[in-house]
Amino acid sequence: MINLNPTWFIEGYVDFELQKYRLLAYLQEINKYFHQQKLYPQLSDVIFHYNNLLAFRNNKKFLQEQFPKKISQIDLQRLEIIYEEMLQDDELMQELELITSFALQELKQTIDSGVEIYEFIEQQIDIEPIGLLPLYKNEGYVLLHYQGITEVKAYVYHITLFEHQAARYKGIRMEYVNTLSKPHFTTYESLKKEIIHTHRMLPNPAVYLVKSKLRVPLQETLLPIAKRMLMRTLSESDNIA
Repeated sequence: MINLNPTWFIEGYVDFELQKYRLLAYLQEINKYFHQQKLYPQLSDVIFHYNNLLAFRNNKKFLQEQFPKKISQIDLQRLEIIYEEMLQDDELMQELELITSFALQELKQTIDSGVEIYEFIEQQIDIEPIGLLPLYKNEGYVLLHYQGITEVKAYVYHITLFEHQAARYKGIRMEYVNTLSKPHFTTYESLKKEIIHTHRMLPNPAVYLVKSKLRVPLQETLLPIAKRMLMRTLSESDNIA
């Protein structure tokens, strides 16, 4: 995958045609992944660049607090200096305005395309608990199953809490455990008992089934969507500690 640096639009010679070519080459490859229904990390990367450009245009010094992992301190200091220099150069600012306006439009179209694919795929995925759920659901298992095949992949999930700038956030981590077989006559309840008996990591775990009608890529699409659907399901239950 072609990567764009956070400062791609001011690297080298600030020229509209040059940066347009650079951006379109990047987005062309992103769209190739989208056409293969591979959404991540491509979609989140495009969203990052879109927000990054908005922040630059708004003279917010790239909102350092929001992108601590994407932009280094050296990049930030360089951008602040460059931004101040650009403010003094009307011709350069006009060229940069062309670049950022075009880029924001193209990035937004690509984001919309990715979101449309995401929403379509999500509509083909069902999530439901298997059996009764315990009160504590911050840890448990997820069974991922593509409809029509016997293979079922089991994952253990953990809800994590972290703080950033005085705000608390919830995250989710999923780790592969095992691959189970589900012949036509085998129930999901039986698979639940099998995974609990074989892997005694949790005494009374919550177990959820994520079933996809589409054979979308596992790592790039089904897993990321399953994580978000599970987080939403758990949040709606109001029982996350």
